[in-house]
Amino acid sequence: MLQAVLFDMGNVLAFFSHDRMCAQIGALSGRSAAEIREVLIDTGLQWRFERGWLTEREFQRELERVLEHEFDFDELIRAGSDIFEENVSLLPVLDELHARGIRLVLLSNTCISHFRFVAETYRVLERFDDVVLSCEVGHLKPEPEIFEAAVAAIGCPPDRCFYTDDISEYVATGRRFGLHAEVFEGTDKLLGHLARLGVDVSSDRGCTTSAG
Repeated sequence: MLQAVLFDMGNVLAFFSHDRMCAQIGALSGRSAAEIREVLIDTGLQWRFERGWLTEREFQRELERVLEHEFDFDELIRAGSDIFEENVSLLPVLDELHARGIRLVLLSNTCISHFRFVAETYRVLERFDDVVLSCEVGHLKPEPEIFEAAVAAIGCPPDRCFYTDDISEYVATGRRFGLHAEVFEGTDKLLGHLARLGVDVSSDRGCTTSAG
């Protein structure tokens, strides 16, 4: 019987758009979204931020140096973080899992700004018993160190835990750590994966089968 479920955040619990992030930061700096994408994504600056190698202020200073533009701190953080939309179809599923005593743990590649935005804007993360964040661990999925931290956080043997993520490479790594793991392709399919592992929540507490 499952004792824990490990969820990714981006494009599972909340949909997000890097294109929107780049466009919004570009609007603040008079640059195109393509120019911002090159600075943030192509150079790896965003991934250094998500590893926790840069604080928010250091991220701001590095962006200002490269773009030769000064940002208002709060405006920059908002432009870079207001890119998420809660996946509401998962909320009743999370509630039912929690009601059954199944431990919920978040495993996410994320910077502190994005995590804080989701936590403060939506209530989805209130349902979680623990979080494992790349910006705190110092490693990004699929590196083994962040999966080691996740296995420690689930509080049960890996074969008693189900893991879902929208990135197939990360799912494959989860399986190597002994987790039951499947790519997230919507709430319908997630419910099917859980049912095959003996946890049928599709008819409980008004759980929907909306795509998500």
